[in-house]
Amino acid sequence: MLYRENGQFKASYRADQQIFPIRQDRIAIIALLLIAFVLVPLSAPEYLFRAILIPFLILSLAALGLNILVGYCGQISLGTGAFMAVGAYAAYNFQVRVEGMPLIVSLLLGGACSTVVGVLFGIPSLRIKGLYLAVATLAAQFFVDWAALRLKWVTNNSDSGSVSVAGLNVFGMPIESPAAKYLFCLGFVTVFALLAKNLVRSAIGREWMAMRDMDVAAAVIGIRPVYAKLTAFAVSAFIVGVAGALWGFIHLGAWEPAAFNIDRSFQLLFMVIIGGLGSIMGGFLGAAFIVLLPILLDQIPLWFGIPISTATASHLTTMIFGALIVFFLIVEPHGLARLWATAKEKLRLWPFPH
Repeated sequence: MLYRENGQFKASYRADQQIFPIRQDRIAIIALLLIAFVLVPLSAPEYLFRAILIPFLILSLAALGLNILVGYCGQISLGTGAFMAVGAYAAYNFQVRVEGMPLIVSLLLGGACSTVVGVLFGIPSLRIKGLYLAVATLAAQFFVDWAALRLKWVTNNSDSGSVSVAGLNVFGMPIESPAAKYLFCLGFVTVFALLAKNLVRSAIGREWMAMRDMDVAAAVIGIRPVYAKLTAFAVSAFIVGVAGALWGFIHLGAWEPAAFNIDRSFQLLFMVIIGGLGSIMGGFLGAAFIVLLPILLDQIPLWFGIPISTATASHLTTMIFGALIVFFLIVEPHGLARLWATAKEKLRLWPFPH
C-alpha cells in the first residue's frame, strides 16, 4: 500500500516522460540525496570515507561509463582500466604543466583525452564484434600500460613511473579532509548519473539499444552504425576517464601504472554484469557488491572468533567471492537491478495477489 500509483495522473507529455514519474520514487531519491550530502559528511568516520564511500563512488562512476558501452550498446570492452589510466595521467599532465589549471577542468580534460583514445580503439567495432572486439579493446590495456612505463613525458619524467598530486583545491577551498573528498566525488557522480540517465532516454540512447538488440535491423531502419558505436565508445571513455582521474587524484593521491592494470578492467566488467546490464542503477549496485563483500568476508572470522591467519583469510575471501559471483550469475543473470525492479513490481501489487 506504500508504493502505489493510484491517483497519480499525468496531464502533459513532460510529466509522463520525467525520470521518476512515481511520487514515491521522487521522495526516495530526494531523501537519499539529503542523507548522502548532509547526514553522511557530518556523522561518518574517516575509515568509512577512505575505505568504502570514496572507492564506491568512483568505481560506480566507472561502471556507469562501462555500462553505456556494454549494457546499452552491446559492445564488449576489456580495456576499461586503460581508459581510466589515460584520464588519470592526462589530468595529471594538465595539472602540472599548465600553471593555475583548475582541478575540475583538469579532470574533464583528462576525460576528453580518454575519449580520443576510446574512439581510436573503438574503430575496430565497425567491422568486428563479440570476442574479437574484446581482444581488440584488450590491446588498449597493454598499449597504455606500455606507454605509462616507457614514455617518460607521460609521468613528467619520473624515474620510478609513479606520480603524485597534492594541495588540491576547488574555487580556493582545499580538498584535503576525507569528507571534502567524499563530497567532491559525490557531486561528480550525481551530475554524471543524471546526464547518463537523460542520455540513454534520448534518441542516441535508443540508437545504442537498437544496435545492441540487432545491428543489421538497426541499419535497415536508418540508424548509422558508425555514429552509434563510436558515440557509445566516446561517451563511455569520457566518463571512465573522469573516474580514472578521480581515482588517482582523490582516492590514491599517488599512483603508478599498476593501479590501472587489467585486474581493474575485469573488476569493472564484473560490476556491470552483477549490477545489471543496461541499467544506470546497475553500476551502483555492482560497485556496492564488489566493494562491500570482500570487507564483510574479511570480518566474518573475527566476528565468530575463528583463529585464522591473514594469508588464509585473504585466499578464502577470494575463493568465496568468486563462488558467490558465479552463483549469483546463475541465479539471477540479469543482475541486482533486475531484482530491484522485481521488488518494485511486487510492492505495487502488495498486499493483493493480482
